[in-house]
Amino acid sequence: MKNPLPKEIYHKRSRERDTDIRGDFFRDQTAIIHSGPFRRLKNKTQVFFAPENDHICTRIEHVLHVATIAATISKGLNFKGWDLDIDMAYAIGLGHDLGHTTFGHAGEMALNKILGGNNSFVHEVNSYRQVEYLANNGIGLNLCYGVKDGIICHNGEKDEQIIKPKDSINNLDLIKNRKVVPTSYEGCIMRFSDKIAYLGRDLEDAFIAGFITEKDVPSDVKQLLGDRNGQIIQTFVVDIIDNSADKDYVGFSDETYEMVTKLKHFNYKNIYGHPDLRKYDVFCDRIINNLFEYTYDLLEKFAFDFKKYEESGIELDKNFGDYLKGQFDFYQKSKDNNKQIITDYISGMTDFYALESIKQITIPKPIHFN
Repeated sequence: MKNPLPKEIYHKRSRERDTDIRGDFFRDQTAIIHSGPFRRLKNKTQVFFAPENDHICTRIEHVLHVATIAATISKGLNFKGWDLDIDMAYAIGLGHDLGHTTFGHAGEMALNKILGGNNSFVHEVNSYRQVEYLANNGIGLNLCYGVKDGIICHNGEKDEQIIKPKDSINNLDLIKNRKVVPTSYEGCIMRFSDKIAYLGRDLEDAFIAGFITEKDVPSDVKQLLGDRNGQIIQTFVVDIIDNSADKDYVGFSDETYEMVTKLKHFNYKNIYGHPDLRKYDVFCDRIINNLFEYTYDLLEKFAFDFKKYEESGIELDKNFGDYLKGQFDFYQKSKDNNKQIITDYISGMTDFYALESIKQITIPKPIHFN
């Protein structure tokens, strides 16, 4: 199976660049890995906030899982006669969550509420904004269209049994919600890979956290999928490859899709909806709101007078001023309002940086006496 658009479309960049020995999509992988947004993922929440346990999944591990799963499915379908680009699938997986907020989906909900609700903040759209405009001090990563299209259209939360790529080019700058389908099979595969990556891994982390035990997982889910991440991934990957091999779409078999849906509902009820996690949501909302209000007032007061940020005596002020200095040329051209600038800054924070910043603006430094 081949993609619906001419190959050259998927390789097109916003700024022309000669192809080197790595090839276009492998080059995109390296651009993503070396970017600031990617490095910050190591200290961003996947499900459990600011985990002190090194074995709990963070956002950077999640994107690596997604990338390898997407590449594996693509490779498997190529063995069945398809014509997929494994490097492109892997690059989409690496970049898909570069715009995710601190504190995971709780942080996303907090920002969305601040901005007025109704999907005012969508992390898929923000991931595209990061790679196309904000990274590298407002220059962007200049990724290929196929990778950016897969990133902005990744939507791993939607319940889908099958996906078929759109057969016309997406205007990526006009996408503001999660309703748009990617234009490549690699992008479609990545949407499934996102789901596959978090369902099993979140289950294992919940075992470690003591939220649930293996006995709590529905017996029919365990019988078909297993109750460990590796078993679940293997079952899902093989099913998608076998079920899609002779089709013009990518998707699960009826039996596996039923179990996917059942496992997802189980996770939402027993993990994501667990009372202990919901308590954290309250603190997360409070932290994001306070940081947003503080930095917004700071920007209103100091604008782009970088010396004032430097002289304030608060580390957060200095760091925010440094951010504005680095992004100055971009914001001068984009004419983004102050709310958008603060959204860019807050969404880029790691868990630990957000926690440290809130301390700086709520807890005064001690007075030292001689």
